[in-house]
Amino acid sequence: MKEKKLFTSESVTEGHPDKVCDQIADAILDKIIEFDPKSRVACEVCATTGLVLVMGEITTNAYIDVQKVVRDTVRNIGYDRGKIGFDADNVGVLVCIDEQSPDIAQGVKEDSSGAGDQGLMFGYATNETKEYMPMPIILAHKLTKRLSEVRKMELVNYLRPDGKSQVTVEYNNLGNIIRVDSVVISAQHDEKVKMEDLQKFIIKEVIEYIIPKNFLDKDTKYFINPTGSFFFGGPKSDTGLTGRKIIVDTYGGYSRHGGGSFSGKDPTKVDRSATYMARYIAKNLVAAEVADKIEVGLSYVIGISEPSSILVETFGTGKFSDDEIISCIRNLFPLKPRDIIDYLDLRKPIYQQVSNYGHFGRNDLELSWEQLDKVSEIKKYLK
Repeated sequence: MKEKKLFTSESVTEGHPDKVCDQIADAILDKIIEFDPKSRVACEVCATTGLVLVMGEITTNAYIDVQKVVRDTVRNIGYDRGKIGFDADNVGVLVCIDEQSPDIAQGVKEDSSGAGDQGLMFGYATNETKEYMPMPIILAHKLTKRLSEVRKMELVNYLRPDGKSQVTVEYNNLGNIIRVDSVVISAQHDEKVKMEDLQKFIIKEVIEYIIPKNFLDKDTKYFINPTGSFFFGGPKSDTGLTGRKIIVDTYGGYSRHGGGSFSGKDPTKVDRSATYMARYIAKNLVAAEVADKIEVGLSYVIGISEPSSILVETFGTGKFSDDEIISCIRNLFPLKPRDIIDYLDLRKPIYQQVSNYGHFGRNDLELSWEQLDKVSEIKKYLK
């Protein structure tokens, strides 16, 4: 029997314990940048039953009420009463923050355009969806976003904030999408709902609402809360930590990942800013029909401004040589960390909005790294 060519990606809702932490970290970052755009922020968050711990190194002239930011973020997610396991008004908040190390700070001081740390970053784009993203991660994100929307709209009264999705897409040998092979939804709920009612609701109002009918068929498999009840969720059932959902944040495993996470980091950290630039480059190259899919890799050395390497992979779909594409990248795109920050206008409070449901392919947001404003320049350069 011939094996199907399948690829799977997952997403999580804003109530997932790790995503709770990512949102708190980026909410703190946004509030600080709002008052002092040149702040240096490396904020980590841990959440468990009845407790949020805010840690890290922050150098800023701004003052913010960290406790208030934490509680407001938790409340807006939907954890607003003890009955569901996590309560914004009664959770303990511990703050353990120090200033940025002077040894690290000297690499990104005002008279330097050096990188704030070493690291490798990847950006990816493909023409298989209008978002220039792989189909599995796009569908997974849309499902979890819809799951949160129907909860907040109160279409039913039994959904709670935590949840997950997983989508498996079947491709043909040419890499074209054939169908959706399976969908997994795990939704936190109260103890009164019947599993049959939950499953029917999820299929109709989440899965069939999001996934185009032509991708679903009689053989598509649905797994709704496959282990049964899901009463307890969020930080009460599983300790959360920033930076543990980096594949959810990026391309769902379809592309390589440098390893660095995003949330809680100001844009002098190339983990964040250079990854955004790599995505911007890849997306514009694909839109300019340089390749059907492309991966761009950048690496940096702490304190040094120019990237130590540039990688291009077109997976056999390139219309030009790798050398030509890299030359285009070097000549048309800003690659020094300070230039990236200025070009993408990253010293703004824009980060909490991308701390869940993906940093890329977000056509619902006006993000500088998602703009297609280099296409004509690329075509002219490579003609």
